[in-house]
Amino acid sequence: MTPHTPPPRKLTILGATGTIGINTLDVVARHPERFQVVALTGQNQIDKLAEQCRRFQPRYAVVLDPGKGRELEILLAGTSTRVLVGVAALEQVASLPEVDSVMAAIVGAAGLRPALAAARAGKRVLLANKETLVMAGRFFMEAVREHGATLLPIDSEHNAVFQSLPAGYRGNPAGHGVRRILLTASGGPFRTRALETLKDVTPEEAVAHPNWVMGKKISVDSASMMNKGLEVIEAHWLFDAAPERIEVVIHPQSIIHSMVEYLDGSVLAQLSNPDMRTPIAHSLAYPERVEAGVPWLELAKIGQLTFEAPDFARFPCLRLAYQALAVGGAAPAILNAANEEAVAAFLERRIPYLGIAATLEATLGRLSGLPAGSLEDLMAADGEARRTARELMTA
Repeated sequence: MTPHTPPPRKLTILGATGTIGINTLDVVARHPERFQVVALTGQNQIDKLAEQCRRFQPRYAVVLDPGKGRELEILLAGTSTRVLVGVAALEQVASLPEVDSVMAAIVGAAGLRPALAAARAGKRVLLANKETLVMAGRFFMEAVREHGATLLPIDSEHNAVFQSLPAGYRGNPAGHGVRRILLTASGGPFRTRALETLKDVTPEEAVAHPNWVMGKKISVDSASMMNKGLEVIEAHWLFDAAPERIEVVIHPQSIIHSMVEYLDGSVLAQLSNPDMRTPIAHSLAYPERVEAGVPWLELAKIGQLTFEAPDFARFPCLRLAYQALAVGGAAPAILNAANEEAVAAFLERRIPYLGIAATLEATLGRLSGLPAGSLEDLMAADGEARRTARELMTA
């Protein structure tokens, strides 16, 4: 290391064995002089987590289950990696003094507390966990502000908006000349499928995304466009934008990842091939740019970029997300929890595809008015929504 080379940024990766975690480590491996892994966490893929630990030699590895922890300790015998177990350990490695940046990529509500711990520790939080903002956006953003954390969005759509907004943008969009935020969506595998056949959709069809390689849960969310609904709620908190200033537009090619429209009629967009390593590399190195291993974009070969408005009859989950955001309070947390339960049931063939939206609508209708004055209230609403959704699906 020369005197002019900055020390490497030290990382904790929450959810290292998932798609985001794997892609993060791919970018890290391309720039060993820039990034050093301090902690990795996983849940069920213990062999993969052990392999990652042997390669990147983190100081800590965290799993939730004690039995998995013992299994991991055996696999890592002879290495310098210390195995920790439990939710408290996730929060510990998210707030280690030596860590600069935390990739928050644990899927679902389980990712909320460690992401919040990172914000409260004033870290650079690379947020890939949708549920943190959907469940507890107000509390998380307050923690970011109060503790001086830096928040960088990893979702390709929000990262694209971040790159297209003016420097220092926060609050009062019109004051910065911003008229609308335009979130693009691929439309998923059922964009043109006959509506009357959606009742027959199988889990295999729902997870077969046309453009992105993702986990099963988020692939189903993409098929139903619930992922876009959750992103609308996220954008509200990330960019302090009123719901009516956030619009979804279907863009099947997934080349334009989102856009910002300005009062003068200008629209700024971020374009790249559909590969999560682009937003990951942007956030890891920000404000610098580094090579991400993503193929260069060749627009002439793509030929055309098309757009269309979403159909709420085809994508009722998107309508329900806008509805939950308008209601506010605990409604987004209820929506998210019910969706996690319904998607899991669909993947296990316990409910049909159309049962996902039906379960969400019924759960929201039954649980209107739950308190949301604290993080504990929201966690209680999450639990009640899960119980209600399970009850509705077995009725």
